[in-house]
Amino acid sequence: QVQLVESGGGLVQPGGSLRLSCAASGSMSRGIFDKSAMTWYRQAPGNQREWVAHVARSGSTVYIDSVKGRFTISRDSANYTVYLQMNSLKPEDTAIYYCNTLLQSLNWGEGTQVTVSS
Repeated sequence: QVQLVESGGGLVQPGGSLRLSCAASGSMSRGIFDKSAMTWYRQAPGNQREWVAHVARSGSTVYIDSVKGRFTISRDSANYTVYLQMNSLKPEDTAIYYCNTLLQSLNWGEGTQVTVSS
């Protein structure tokens, strides 16, 4: 049963931009979405998955230091979707990006690959 579907990744040159989307499906996952701070994570090759940013139900946001001023997380609660606008991308942003709740309470999706390279 698919619960989270990430999309929007791709290959981009340094300095470029991408907008990632993550949609929650199913009544249970949508119920959890409504009650949760939604979070973007990423996992680079050879590294553990790391938290990148989260957006609370109120809309307040928190970011890892390395993306502050470059990434913007937002949520569309009516459509059970969370977004990550990524600007001024750097090669070190290369990773598979995933979304989940802050407590990681939903099944992980397949993620979306972001590659930043010239």
